[in-house]
Amino acid sequence: MKLAPALRTQGLTQRGADYLCYALMDCMVDHAFLILEKVDDTLERLEHQLLQKEKGNLVNEIHRVKYDIILLRKCVWPMREVINHFRRLETPLIKDTTKLYMQDVYDHTIQVIDTIETFRDVSSGLLDIQLSNTNVRMNEIMKVLTIVSTLFVPLTFIASIYGMNFENMPELHSKWGYYICLGVMSIVALGMLAFFRRKKWI
Repeated sequence: MKLAPALRTQGLTQRGADYLCYALMDCMVDHAFLILEKVDDTLERLEHQLLQKEKGNLVNEIHRVKYDIILLRKCVWPMREVINHFRRLETPLIKDTTKLYMQDVYDHTIQVIDTIETFRDVSSGLLDIQLSNTNVRMNEIMKVLTIVSTLFVPLTFIASIYGMNFENMPELHSKWGYYICLGVMSIVALGMLAFFRRKKWI
């Protein structure tokens, strides 16, 4: 693990155990920021894919990012309490300068927690967008299927009438009956399509 600047600049034997504790906590908080940068990049990429309505199984990836955010929150949240307790201790083992350093780490921890909460809200929003896109896509499919089914209702009615084998049907003996029937069915279908387009249903 890459050490924080506080661990690299001077020997720990000269600074004391309290400074070592601060340096370790500072290192952990700094690495939390690095993780948040990667999470931020992932959320931006997922948002771009959702807005572009790219196909793919994004739900699992969003859930995975959301799980990582929750896991990071579980790691950082107790750290805030430890740092807060450390900087409030009244003991000669902790120097005043170290407490000032711990105050800075505490502020960074609060910033990390606020960022985590923001990312968690963003991930929930991305999941809502994905579900909304899925519903919109499903509605478009259902609309097309409904229009096709509606078009075939009158055509099926006409075809069923002239599909009956009754003898007393004058149209069956007409020389042009077949073509007239096809023409009527075509006119009905085109008329319905024009009506749907006029209503802006398609």
